[in-house]
Amino acid sequence: MEKITSVKQLIEKYKSGQLTVTDYIGQLLKEVKEKDKDTNAYITITEDLAMETAKRLDQKLKNKEDLGALFGVPVSIKDNIAVKDVKMTCASRMLEDFVPPYQASLVDKILAQDAVIIGKTNLDEFAMGSSTKNSYFGVTKNPLDPTRVAGGSSGGAGASVAMDSCLLAVGTDTGGSVRQPATFCGLPGMKPSYGSISRSGVASMANTFDQPGVVGKNVEDLALLLDIMQGADEKDATALGNDVFKKLEDIDLSKMKIAVADCHMDMEMDPDIKKAFEEVLAKLKDRGAQVDRVETKNLQYAIIVYHILVNGEIAPNMSRYDGLRFGHRAKDYSDINELFTKSRSEGFGDEVKRRIMIGTHILSLDLAKEYYDKALQVRHGIMDDYKKIFEDYDVVLSPTYPVKPYLIDQEMTPVEIYSADLCTVPVNIAGLPAVSVPYPLGDGLYMGLQLTSDHFKDNVCLSYGKALEGMIKNDL
Repeated sequence: MEKITSVKQLIEKYKSGQLTVTDYIGQLLKEVKEKDKDTNAYITITEDLAMETAKRLDQKLKNKEDLGALFGVPVSIKDNIAVKDVKMTCASRMLEDFVPPYQASLVDKILAQDAVIIGKTNLDEFAMGSSTKNSYFGVTKNPLDPTRVAGGSSGGAGASVAMDSCLLAVGTDTGGSVRQPATFCGLPGMKPSYGSISRSGVASMANTFDQPGVVGKNVEDLALLLDIMQGADEKDATALGNDVFKKLEDIDLSKMKIAVADCHMDMEMDPDIKKAFEEVLAKLKDRGAQVDRVETKNLQYAIIVYHILVNGEIAPNMSRYDGLRFGHRAKDYSDINELFTKSRSEGFGDEVKRRIMIGTHILSLDLAKEYYDKALQVRHGIMDDYKKIFEDYDVVLSPTYPVKPYLIDQEMTPVEIYSADLCTVPVNIAGLPAVSVPYPLGDGLYMGLQLTSDHFKDNVCLSYGKALEGMIKNDL
């Protein structure tokens, strides 16, 4: 089957009669089921739903009805986002058989634009991790190199696009969980401004950090899907409805005003990634862009602040999974306390338990003031760092991730894994938009170039991303 590389290309083929939605989606599903035996990008492939939708869309085209902006476009949904009457496991034994009777608001919007949902993608359990190794359903392999992980927590989302099973994937990003797997899989990925997209129907990890995001084949497709998903929602008071994904502007590289944070330049990173990042900075300067190193006061503390605050939010969020109302229930227990203990011990994996314990400890009366309250203060300091930068610059440029995709059998301590998030977590701490654009390393793998802009300046972020994407393609 011919490789499709953009939403526009696919819809033109439908309209011209070169493809029918039923034939295209049917062939795609056949290939997906075969490929995914090894890749493990999907927890559930929604074949019946996809084919029913495809047949309805073909009839819609035949009747010359108005077509949605995602007409016949295959989209994958991370398995912590509710699709009505389709299993939503969060990659956990706790929710292994949970079927939601409701649907995420963002899914309603995607389906209203005639998209075809291909399946629910794998993730680290409850979105806690960077590799999908924490998934109850096993690790997702990287389509670029099956000996390596596809990233996390939205590893299945990244892999689903990289293996050509869909053109767009919806994930969630709490500290880099869309941008990192996009990088590992050689794709663009975007975490929009906090409050731009409703979280209704999305399983909460850390409420003040979580935000749905997108992985795709190109930056323009990211902007299209994000624009469809955005907007106010009575089911989520944080969704403000700002129009932040306007038509992308053509940015003149010589007019770019780019800041590079000192702590990002000085951090430890893979030598190939460091070399590639310096190459990009040199190319931008050669094209006339203003690229300056800037000093920051608080960004260096982002990892510490992030894990104090996020784990403090995880602990109460995970308390709802008790084996009583829904989710895994232990079989042998003598009283309700033992039911809670056994159900949670059996239902949660090690990483989730670790974060619950850390969060509970941090929130204890003895430590809350010393750690949690101080972390909140530094969070505002990080916001101030960005605010100061954006007085003089349009974007902050950094590597998305300092290392190449982990080998599947590579052993790493939690601290080693957490420390690699220095460029991604500040964005979530401050609620800012950031897009990651892939840059080839020459060995079949990619680094990510992360562009961060001011709050609700998502169109600036995406426009710069499109310009950077164009520069990279022209240089290849």
